[in-house]
Amino acid sequence: MGMILSIAAGGAVGATARYLVSTQITHAVGPGFPWGILVVNILGCFIMGVIAELAALTWNMSPEMRAFLTTGVLGGFTTFSAFALDTAVLTERGDLVNAMTYVAGSVGGCVAALFFGLALVRALVP
Repeated sequence: MGMILSIAAGGAVGATARYLVSTQITHAVGPGFPWGILVVNILGCFIMGVIAELAALTWNMSPEMRAFLTTGVLGGFTTFSAFALDTAVLTERGDLVNAMTYVAGSVGGCVAALFFGLALVRALVP
């Protein structure tokens, strides 16, 4: 039961953070391109890389804490379902250039951010 509660609590934190970050970015730059969710996904993947590497190298986390951070917080924060919907909206609007830019930026940016997070921790942690 502790594992489920850890994930549920983390999901609430992550989903709230996603909403706050993405709406602030959208408010700042406008709704023409889904920058908010793109930034959330890239940032979330970077943080996942940092957490994964720290957990592997130095952190002695309980399974509940690891689940809270990864499955809960980051699972609630990153949103590839929202990514898919935003891609469909851009495509159905006939904005294929932005749709493909968004797909490439989301997938490439997120994978690159995760590797950057891994490399950063490897460089900083002896």
